[in-house]
Amino acid sequence: MLAARNLRLLVAAIAQAKKQQRGVLFLIGGHVAKVGLGPLVVEWLRRGIVTHVALNGAAAIHDFELAAFGQTSEDVESGLVDGSFGMAEETGAAMNQAASEAAGGDFGLGEGLADALSRRSALPGAEASILLGARQAAVPITVHVALGSDVIHQHPSADGAALGATSHRDFKRLAASLSNLDDGGVVINLGSAVILPEVFVKALSVARNLDQGRPTGFVAADFDMQRHYRPQVNVVERPTRPSGIGMQITGHHEIMFPLLTWAVFDRLDAR
Repeated sequence: MLAARNLRLLVAAIAQAKKQQRGVLFLIGGHVAKVGLGPLVVEWLRRGIVTHVALNGAAAIHDFELAAFGQTSEDVESGLVDGSFGMAEETGAAMNQAASEAAGGDFGLGEGLADALSRRSALPGAEASILLGARQAAVPITVHVALGSDVIHQHPSADGAALGATSHRDFKRLAASLSNLDDGGVVINLGSAVILPEVFVKALSVARNLDQGRPTGFVAADFDMQRHYRPQVNVVERPTRPSGIGMQITGHHEIMFPLLTWAVFDRLDAR
């Protein structure tokens, strides 16, 4: 009963944010893209509900592979035995080239990856791509990485300076977007246990430092298969005190996110 009440509250908050043109921010972890929820995120973008999408490195990799090659994932345990895990040539070469080009062009990592995909002649999974969906909807998309945490960092072409510069630009872009959360916005963490909750709380501090303590009065929700410390304190609890609302809704992404999507679209379509 309590979780259902929170879900209804969140649906109402998202619908109200859309009506009042407040920010709706998605923080997306790797598993969300890996299990095929990209098309649903794209539909949120197409409908003009989401105003900023932030991906961690794993989400960007799964999304890029699905768009460019039509499939993603590998058997980590078996690949780790002989060192073949994470050694796919095509993914590392393409994504690291995109990061280097973005660094040289003064772009963020998210923008650089989306642009690289848009220039490819054949994209078997284009309709599933969050990166491309955000680009087409003209919604900011940022990618936030920790060096050494993603498989493309194992590739010989990985350039730490390029990855750092582009991800840092994306951090500043995220901080700039947070002002739209003030007084009625919504932030949803979808499956990032560490990186994005840490990035979000620092970006929020920057935003509040520059705008006299705002944004405040927003709703923050964490969706994951289990409850983790950092999403709880850095997304749900600390940022929403004393004027906001925080909640955790626990369950499999491939069940809970379609449920949330259906409920939000149904409410908006009924208006």
